[in-house]
Amino acid sequence: MKVLLLKDPKDKDSGPDPYIKELGLYGFEATLIPVLSFEFISLESLFEKLSHPECYGGLVFTSPRALEAIKICLKENSKNEAWSKSLKQRWNTKPAYVVGKATASLVEEIGLAPQGEKSGNAEKLAEYICSREKPNSSALLFPCGALKREVLPTVLREKGIPLESLTVYQTTQHADLQESLSSYFSQQGIPASVVFFSPSGVKFCLPHIQKLSGDFINDIKFAAIGPTTAEAMEAAGIPATCTAESPTPQDLAAGIQKALRLQNC
Repeated sequence: MKVLLLKDPKDKDSGPDPYIKELGLYGFEATLIPVLSFEFISLESLFEKLSHPECYGGLVFTSPRALEAIKICLKENSKNEAWSKSLKQRWNTKPAYVVGKATASLVEEIGLAPQGEKSGNAEKLAEYICSREKPNSSALLFPCGALKREVLPTVLREKGIPLESLTVYQTTQHADLQESLSSYFSQQGIPASVVFFSPSGVKFCLPHIQKLSGDFINDIKFAAIGPTTAEAMEAAGIPATCTAESPTPQDLAAGIQKALRLQNC
């Protein structure tokens, strides 16, 4: 059975995409179509803030893209040297809160120790941060995207925990998305399941999928990587048949397997 994954591929130099690999273990034929493009902004401002760890109580990351922004900064020799010599060590005396495993592994790549990776979504991460931070302490630095949800900032604000957001990337539709979807449906037919990985993915892909599927759209089991994406699907009129218990390849594959097995009973 075919599964269409609407997400960006993992870095080419780090082996096969873990979602394709995991679904393959269940006998699914998974295909990945990149949905989003990212433009990184305010990188000088980001590194300026990273250069002053004494001004902050820690870091918050809810997206791998925020770490990509930091990695772009660190490609510059002088910045990389400053990071390696002292900044990394000084930040390591403070927490680096992360929302999931993908973000946690990127935090480790820049030499920091992630906390809260089992949270899985912004709501649970906000609860975790509130259990560890005192009100009116130093602000947490939050590099984020232009489309960030307000859940985490709102919860922290209500608890009196200062958060300083800095927009470091903007999200747009991938230039080849429409062509890639048309090509997939004409060559592979209607997939058994389509997986959305973000509210932006729902916004950019769903109209094309509805058009390409036609009357067969009810045959597709739609899946979500997490509750935020599931909410966006519901709002767009396509309820999620399954939502991964946590945003991991293992939980997603198990959820899809269960949903499709029930269909075939």
